Amino acid sequence: MILHELNDPRLSGLPSITRVKVAHDLSVADVYVTVMGTPGHQNAALNALRHSAGLMRSRLTKALSIRQTPFIKFHLDDAARKELEVLELLHKISQETAERDNAAKPADATEGQDGEENPAA
Repeated sequence: MILHELNDPRLSGLPSITRVKVAHDLSVADVYVTVMGTPGHQNAALNALRHSAGLMRSRLTKALSIRQTPFIKFHLDDAARKELEVLELLHKISQETAERDNAAKPADATEGQDGEENPAA
């Protein structure tokens, strides 16, 4: 419905639904989305989704055969952003470890150059 039926220009950041939490009594559905782009694009897309929540609820009411259709509340999902930050930190640590290991190797290789046998060889 978001991709094909909403014609809001603020949804240009390709919003993706990452998870949905529905209350036990079906009164509220918390919909978590990620939006590609700058924080400004993300906020604009979130506002567009929030603005169209009533329209989506009425269309869901017609499409579903349940007694009560939940009110839809949209939220930006920060979990994906946090996951990317952790992956970037792990990559940085890996690079720093590799650089430290490479810097230590030449010092180890020059120890046996005084004519003595290198015990590792």
